[in-house]
Amino acid sequence: MKSHPYGMRIQTMKKDYFRYKFILTVSTLGVMAMLSACSEGAGNPTPEEPAEVVELNLNGTADDDSLPDDGGADTGPSGNEADAEADKDTDSGESSFAPDDGRTYVATDKNVQNMINHMVMNYGTYGAGADDTVNELLDKIEQKDPVAADRWGRIMALWKATDNDLELNYDVLPDGLKSTDELCLVVLGFQLNVDGTMKDELVQRLKVALASAEKYPNAYILCTGGGTAAGNASATEAGQMAKWLTENGISSDRVIVENRSRTTPENAIFSYEILRRDYPQVNQIAIISSDYHIATGVLLFGAETILGAGDDGREKIEVVSNAAWRAPGGYLADWFKAGSLVEISGDSETAYAIYYSGYGINDLPPIGD
Repeated sequence: MKSHPYGMRIQTMKKDYFRYKFILTVSTLGVMAMLSACSEGAGNPTPEEPAEVVELNLNGTADDDSLPDDGGADTGPSGNEADAEADKDTDSGESSFAPDDGRTYVATDKNVQNMINHMVMNYGTYGAGADDTVNELLDKIEQKDPVAADRWGRIMALWKATDNDLELNYDVLPDGLKSTDELCLVVLGFQLNVDGTMKDELVQRLKVALASAEKYPNAYILCTGGGTAAGNASATEAGQMAKWLTENGISSDRVIVENRSRTTPENAIFSYEILRRDYPQVNQIAIISSDYHIATGVLLFGAETILGAGDDGREKIEVVSNAAWRAPGGYLADWFKAGSLVEISGDSETAYAIYYSGYGINDLPPIGD
């Protein structure tokens, strides 16, 4: 098993703390005003008031007196994405809208949602140093919503596993996966050139997908990614990927196109929707991307399948493997993963507040644009 270089923590905890505190202040006092302005420009209502700020100790745990019984949450800390991920996950494409993804569970209690946000932001900031806070919040969530506690406990365990125990398979999927159409290879997109052509990194991901599709000739290949070409509104990542695959010998009836998403969380949400609705035979997926992006893909697709599990708690679709292109560089901050999990949870407004305030991302379209 390999641990990943992009899973390394920032070494100076005090520096993390003050950055975290700064973003809490910005998020609470300024971000909602900014999002409100964006929403007004798009004809959307003003978001609800931000959740309560929770003070943190330097050791990554919540002060007993500052953590309210109803789990008041903060809007999260900031991090620095690699240039490569800034290319991918700051796409601006089609409009964001509430997914109809066949989920059997979505938290409806605002306090539960606040506690989920606070939990993932703590872990995104402090990693294992936040374990006590995570466990405390899971206990509080269980008092209000046992189903949410069970599923988010599994999601947090998955996050830790992808950081520490995930084995990468380079260039092609490993042996031993299902040889039927129950398997789907999910290829994560990457921002297009201005004219709508694919950048080399996306082509390299597709080469890994092609080798894997040839190894598993009955598997579907799902291409996911929306419109990210500044000078070509009609081009989408998924559309260009599908075209490349068919031009390189893959039958078009094996290729599935998801061309609405702008972020990796939306990759997971919309891909899961398509598979549940149109390909009920699929019960296993394998993630294909650049090596620095695999853990995030596995985490977010895994979280989406956990939230979409049946009443018995068993996933309808399982993330079983991966194949990676060995990128020359790239890194994803755990703060970004935390914001992505907030988006997966259904709280897009808070997630976008994190993306805007935490990363200085200015080219994301307003929610609901």
